[in-house]
Amino acid sequence: MILIYRGLTILLYPLILILLYLRKIINKEDPLRYKEKIFPSFFKIKKKESANLIWFHAASIGEFKSVLPIIENLKVQANTEFLVTTVTYSSGKLAEEKLKKFKNIHHRYFPVDITFVLEKFIKLWGPKAVFLVESEIWPNLIFTLKKFKIPLILINARITRKSYKRWKKVPSFSNKIFNSFDLNLASSLETKRYLEDLNAKNVYYTGNIKLIGNNDTNLNENINQKFLKKKYIWLAASTHNGEEILCIKTHIELKKKIGQIVTIIAPRHIRRVEYIKKLCDKNKLSSQILSKDDLINENKEIILINSFGSLPSFFKYIKSVFIGKSTLKKMESVGGQNPIEAVKLGCKVYHGPYVYNFKEIYQIFNKNNISKEISNEHELAENLILDFKIDPKDINRYSKVMADMEGKTLNDTMSKINNFLSNENL
Repeated sequence: MILIYRGLTILLYPLILILLYLRKIINKEDPLRYKEKIFPSFFKIKKKESANLIWFHAASIGEFKSVLPIIENLKVQANTEFLVTTVTYSSGKLAEEKLKKFKNIHHRYFPVDITFVLEKFIKLWGPKAVFLVESEIWPNLIFTLKKFKIPLILINARITRKSYKRWKKVPSFSNKIFNSFDLNLASSLETKRYLEDLNAKNVYYTGNIKLIGNNDTNLNENINQKFLKKKYIWLAASTHNGEEILCIKTHIELKKKIGQIVTIIAPRHIRRVEYIKKLCDKNKLSSQILSKDDLINENKEIILINSFGSLPSFFKYIKSVFIGKSTLKKMESVGGQNPIEAVKLGCKVYHGPYVYNFKEIYQIFNKNNISKEISNEHELAENLILDFKIDPKDINRYSKVMADMEGKTLNDTMSKINNFLSNENL
């Protein structure tokens, strides 16, 4: 099976070149750095020769943000440097901003999973250990690392029911894949069971590391804070196609019942803001596309966020947030965006029924009245009106629940990782 996979990836190499170039044209790839993914001459190695390098590979924004507190809490040798690779354009932009303050952390885009490309990448960077985050299971990468006898760790592991069933269809191949990891830290008890059944070793449930993310309040300032403090405002975050109409209907209902209302929509993919603006125009709602450092026009009803990494600066001032990718039936098995950051900044969170990706966290949040499931615009509007009647937002109202969850996850995760690195003399 691995020979077939390797052969297919080599055959597809020319097509991947074309695909990356086409994605660059439509702004889905970094126009200046997309070649890092496929050409060894663009790998741009910058680590010191004498440094011990530890490589973390995350996929997108959420996974990238979750590894930073892990790196900061590692007990490693003084000459250790870190490489963080990501896949998406948005995560690369965020990495440029977040890593400026670190002298020992480098960011690169993850090379395509083709053996000869990966071998060159690994030889040039020379990692002493590699951490893959969540579900970043790349067969050629895994087998190449084992060939070079480099320790491999899966952290915040997430195996969905759907992917588990797929792996079970190729038992010999999947057993070799998951047995290649030297340590597995599961984000949920369900994933722990799946990993054990897939022949993984040293499997532990340590919780979702996305709970650990640090909140730097200095980074959460918003030039529109005066506006955000004085208005009836709610925010819909990480919405997907089909959910903006729910937000618009909710806005219309709120407008009928309480008069002046401002709705802020932050789509998961900001390239969709023009489409959402047309939806607003169709419903005769005045809207503004808000780019970074823009001031909000007070005459607009719906504000469309058009910048990466700005959501925390809105969560800080807004009381009620709807989290998307949760109302679409077609996403039932992959539904749910991360609600943790909003809750940490004191927001009450609303969501639809499809939150598979974060179901254990939502169960805890719902039990503590931190979040609530809604099924339509009427329920959402009714709950938002109740929120507007509550006293001004208290950033600490959920602090105890969050502190308990965060502390246990951090302690359990770092204990396993630091013990492992210590045994490997890293």
